[in-house]
Amino acid sequence: MKRPTLPMHTPAVDCTPPEARVQRRRLRACHECDWVSALPPLGSGEKASCPRCSHVLVKRHRYPAQRSMALAIASLVALILAVSFPFVSFSVGGIGNRIELTQTATALINFHQPIVAIAVIMTIVVLPSVYLTGVIWLQFGLLRARPLPLSRDIARSLAHLTPWMMADVFIIGALVSLIKVAGMAQIELGISFWAFCVFAILLLMTTQSIDADWMWFSLEGEPLAPEGTLTGATAASQQVTGCPTCGLVNRFDKDHRRCIRCHEKLHTRLPHSLQRTWALLFAAAIMYIPANVYPIMTTTSLGHTAPSTIIGGVVQLLQMGSWPVAAVIFIASVIVPVGKLVALVWLCLMINRSNELNANSRTRLYRITEFIGRWSMVDVFVVAILVALIRAGSLMSITPGPAALAFGAVVVLTMLAAMTFDSRLIWDSPTPRPARRTTATKDAIDG
Repeated sequence: MKRPTLPMHTPAVDCTPPEARVQRRRLRACHECDWVSALPPLGSGEKASCPRCSHVLVKRHRYPAQRSMALAIASLVALILAVSFPFVSFSVGGIGNRIELTQTATALINFHQPIVAIAVIMTIVVLPSVYLTGVIWLQFGLLRARPLPLSRDIARSLAHLTPWMMADVFIIGALVSLIKVAGMAQIELGISFWAFCVFAILLLMTTQSIDADWMWFSLEGEPLAPEGTLTGATAASQQVTGCPTCGLVNRFDKDHRRCIRCHEKLHTRLPHSLQRTWALLFAAAIMYIPANVYPIMTTTSLGHTAPSTIIGGVVQLLQMGSWPVAAVIFIASVIVPVGKLVALVWLCLMINRSNELNANSRTRLYRITEFIGRWSMVDVFVVAILVALIRAGSLMSITPGPAALAFGAVVVLTMLAAMTFDSRLIWDSPTPRPARRTTATKDAIDG
């Protein structure tokens, strides 16, 4: 089979994919089921999936360094515009207010909610900025064929930052907030709002454009897999393991506990995975009680103060006829957190029943659970936006309630629970159960 190549006038890092630069098999151990496979030659837009659980091992992009760098620069420019101009304004009865993007966080500090404020500014501005700067730093060095200092550490951190960037979730929260206010006041969208929408799309495209396999090969090459490593078997059974960050297959013993390419910590299975997951789920379940009992925000209108819980807000939206918005809030704030808790509890309970339940189905359930967790932050972002925007004294104002912190804690704890759950345990052979003593067996023993 002819190996795929790209036009040779492109920079060295973009000329040929890794499999065209080495004359040997490149092995990968699936991080979801631990199955060892050999990567086939891939063309632009093609991907290699695990034959056992269908997890995507490598996805190839055309001009990966140039594409990622261009998208990262465009995203950073859009973010600078988003924080430099007015975000949204409202007016009612001749009184109004105009806010900038960063005020969605700073306003919370004024109401003694610093932890929620930090979470908001980190997920929508700080972490995306760090991520995009890291991508530009990395790809610039690769395009020059001379990686810049700290490139390996930066590349290792990119995958860890991705789940915590929530610009897309913030946009949904902003739309929900504006729909809730539109019936009570006149809303005007600023340049920052549209710039942030563009930024959210570009950031998503940037994260999807990262070809980690190509990037790590260009940064550090690819050392040989441990001698004797076989495909069509699990890595743990061969005393090897796949690096969760760069994908390299490493030997795992007391002398080899870090990846020889990216220096990430290695584990055949995450230590105390079930115990940590159970602890985080228990903490999330405890925090979910005050998140629903206490008000998430308090609305003052014409001198009348009305606290609102999460469920109360959904009911109020239904009474106003805003069925789509009520559905979004109900799904994000009730269905998703509860569903995630139930799903993870069920997965933990079923670990030792691999022979009785389909491992592929449980792995798909885990992927869905891991993906949807961050979308529960919609309600927290709605509170942040409304608190900053609706500030017209006794005429109309909104203040955050204690449930905002509790609900934010639920979101973070459930995300951490999904991260600490090792899906490879689903595919491990169950612990043998003691054999039941049948009547015939008992009679034979007694005889």
